[in-house]
Amino acid sequence: MAYSPEEWEWLEAEWAFHLHGRSAFLSSDDFRQLQLWEGEGVSAEIIINAMGAYFERRAKRPRPRSFVKVEHIAKDVAKGLKLREALHRGEAPKADMAAWSNVSEPLRSDPKARLAFETWQRLKASTPSPDAPGFLDHFDAERSARKALLTLAETMLGHQAEPIRKGLEERLLEAQLKPGSLVWTRAFQHHWELRIAESFGIPT
Repeated sequence: MAYSPEEWEWLEAEWAFHLHGRSAFLSSDDFRQLQLWEGEGVSAEIIINAMGAYFERRAKRPRPRSFVKVEHIAKDVAKGLKLREALHRGEAPKADMAAWSNVSEPLRSDPKARLAFETWQRLKASTPSPDAPGFLDHFDAERSARKALLTLAETMLGHQAEPIRKGLEERLLEAQLKPGSLVWTRAFQHHWELRIAESFGIPT
């Protein structure tokens, strides 16, 4: 599975995003590691999510290592691959409705939000294997249910969403993304949804 030029640009921009633009270009070793994963059929999305998980842990360490390289996210990439393999076997994670109790108010008390969450979790728990008929329709339905929940959450944020939006745009500019480009739009949507979810404690 070869990455498209857009996916390569997104991978590079995502790395710079997490490093606040201090490393806008990946090293030759980093590119070789990404090419290795490309040859193994690891999707760009799995790598993007692995970056997020790694840098989230790094931010919580009292003394995070100053030098980072793509190889450091290998464990998180492996976790993403295991999840994909589980989906291939039809072993999708069970719905976790207990997580709703950790969602903050006023979203938690909104019946529409709870219904959207239940729908999303139910679809996650019944995900068919990727080669099964109807997989793409199921995937689209799951994304739509999640999007419905995040839209409600964004509405409840009201004016509080604006500083979050501005902060995200600044980070994307630091990562040298061109406003309005396809990669900008893709990266913005990815991180915007994460920030909306974090604002209310919605599990990702």
